[in-house]
Amino acid sequence: MSKQDYYKLLNAEKNANADELKKSYRKLAMKYHPDRNPGDEKAEAKFKELSEAYDVLKDDQKRAAYDQYGHAAFENGGGGGHPGGGGFNQNANFADIFGDLFGDFMGGGQGQRRSAHVRGADLRYNLEISLEEAFTGKQQKIQFTTAVICEPCKGSGSKGGGQPKNCGTCGGAGKVRMQQGFFTVERTCTSCHGMGHVISDPCHSCAGDGRIRKQKTISVNIPEGVEDGTRIRLTGEGEVGIRGGVSGDLYIFISVLQHNFFIRDVHDIHCHVPIKMTTATLGGEVEVPSIDGKRAKVTIPAGTQSEDKFRLKGKGMSIMRSGGRCGDMYMHAVIEIPVKLTRRQKDILKEFKELDGRGTNPRVEKFLKTVKGIWADL
Repeated sequence: MSKQDYYKLLNAEKNANADELKKSYRKLAMKYHPDRNPGDEKAEAKFKELSEAYDVLKDDQKRAAYDQYGHAAFENGGGGGHPGGGGFNQNANFADIFGDLFGDFMGGGQGQRRSAHVRGADLRYNLEISLEEAFTGKQQKIQFTTAVICEPCKGSGSKGGGQPKNCGTCGGAGKVRMQQGFFTVERTCTSCHGMGHVISDPCHSCAGDGRIRKQKTISVNIPEGVEDGTRIRLTGEGEVGIRGGVSGDLYIFISVLQHNFFIRDVHDIHCHVPIKMTTATLGGEVEVPSIDGKRAKVTIPAGTQSEDKFRLKGKGMSIMRSGGRCGDMYMHAVIEIPVKLTRRQKDILKEFKELDGRGTNPRVEKFLKTVKGIWADL
């Protein structure tokens, strides 16, 4: 019985590259694999044919010979491209094609050994600071619970600080291989849980982990000008690794609390300050606090209106890693209308109203002119 063309068998073109061949083979192999078709002899035979075809075409030299001479290139012991030729290995094909598919599940590729030293976990710490602290920066002590080296065993996990021994079940590989039909399946070793090493006499303090939970206090430098949401990374301040593994990192997330007077806008600061009507009308000075804890005088020109803003250069937030430069502060004027007037004050205002002349209230006059036009159109 003549054999089917290898390219047609794999549903591939003759000019298909290695990746295309591999993809096509994997799709068909998954479909006809005996484990997916138990008791189906046709599926098993098909799977063998597919594996034979791919074993030839994945090899550049074998493929070149096949392209020139066809199946005859491997007859009479000429190349091992069929089950009786000596070069075809069912399990090798499986490892080659499905290793990337199941590698993570099985703990890595063939022959890969898992290290006994496992990196420690990273930690997160949420820190709240005031706007003033964000301006000046500070040294902040923080306290948290983490995994630290077990002192009695020096992190080895063994009583007296002895070194772990190779696992007798997996020989230190961290996994064991089992033959299941056409499959060679790798599983995590249950004796050492994939570590590759076992401890015959565990430390009583850490139960063989090499670490214990303990409260830790460190000092953190909060830079001036730090912004809300800033993340500070402290290398090696996370959990210590298992049995001498590298320590994880500590990430500090900064939250800047809302201020009751200042509003931050990146590097600038805004504040709203009530101004007396008389000061806004006649002009004068007001005194306002600044983020550095000092006082700042602002000159109010005559005729100041609500929503007018005044810039105080260099009175804003510190700019992180800028060498002391700061943003600006903006004071927004809010003109307050006086309340609870005395009879005398009311009389004065009535007199002022009678003396009110053209140009005294330009915004009102502009508004009235605008609405008159609207009313005329209506």
